[in-house]
Amino acid sequence: MRGRPVHRAGLALLLGALTALGSCSRDEPRLPPLASDDTVVALGDSLTAGTGAPAGESYPEVLGRLLGRPVLNAGRPGETTTEGLRRLPGVLEAHRPRLVILCEGGNDFLRGTPPEVVKANLRRMIQTVRRSGAEVVLVAVPRPGLLVSVPDLYEDLAGEFGIPVEAEVLREVLTSPALKSDPIHPNAQGYRRIAEALASLLRRAGAVD
Repeated sequence: MRGRPVHRAGLALLLGALTALGSCSRDEPRLPPLASDDTVVALGDSLTAGTGAPAGESYPEVLGRLLGRPVLNAGRPGETTTEGLRRLPGVLEAHRPRLVILCEGGNDFLRGTPPEVVKANLRRMIQTVRRSGAEVVLVAVPRPGLLVSVPDLYEDLAGEFGIPVEAEVLREVLTSPALKSDPIHPNAQGYRRIAEALASLLRRAGAVD
């Protein structure tokens, strides 16, 4: 008899945990479904361009194969968020995307740019994309160092604008020697891992089946 209250309490805790998980799932940002002819643009620096991998193995190209639709690679090695902000309107004008995957900030961190500047630039980029009528997905870039960590600014911006963010995959890839071609770039396997994580995020968000 004494075991029953404990059992009931454990069951209540389990149900509470499941309810909480369900609430988190429902609160995850959603994206409108992409039509088969909608353009997806991946904007960023060398991590988007595919530095360190053979031709055709950048994450946008692999992502396009996983989704069964083209993903335009608008990566530019060495680009900072300030430079990306200047380049963005021309990319939007040229390609009229329905979705922009934004992966910027790594070169800012390498150069010691203050996080508040990076955050302000990314905020303006998100606003610029939104004004064009496109949706945005953020990819969080870790700050280099002995303890590789992802700055809070990406999660902050995702919460501020209600947009999806892939917050972990770059940290996972860039801390795994088997997935890197040099100290700061993935290899083909690393870029595939990034593409798989983004494909999963887009499916969870409802952008693709």
